[in-house]
Amino acid sequence: MAIAKKLKKYLKQRDIKYKVVTHPHSEYSMETAEMAHVHGDALAKGVLVRDYEGYLLVVLPADYHVELESLHKLLRKEVLMADEAALEEVFGDCEPGAVPPIGMAYGVKTIWDPTSSLGKLDEVFFEAGDHETLVQMSGVQFHELMAPAERGEFSHHI
Repeated sequence: MAIAKKLKKYLKQRDIKYKVVTHPHSEYSMETAEMAHVHGDALAKGVLVRDYEGYLLVVLPADYHVELESLHKLLRKEVLMADEAALEEVFGDCEPGAVPPIGMAYGVKTIWDPTSSLGKLDEVFFEAGDHETLVQMSGVQFHELMAPAERGEFSHHI
């Protein structure tokens, strides 16, 4: 599949420079990091949650966990993890579980934790929409992409 259509269009519209990195098939983010020979703190992952208003994409490094309680306090509302059907609905041009962390490309409100390693790196990688392809870009370009996203502390290193 290479790179998901909506993601590719979004990156092109914003004149974002990136490389496509292929790796052996993987199922979850830390396995992806291992297969692609990328450190877990340099691989951004998207976790889809929902509330009564809709969906929210939470972005953090692959070697971090979402602290739902911190997220609840930050957002001042309760959120729940979205199910597989919601992932397929929102990210229809992606393979199940291969969610790009650029929710804006899919019309999904996005929040990220810049206090994590993602806020400090020279290079960032993330899922391109399948289980064998990553997008690689500079930390500066990643920050530009995440500019419209909300920010907050809601994660911790594994």
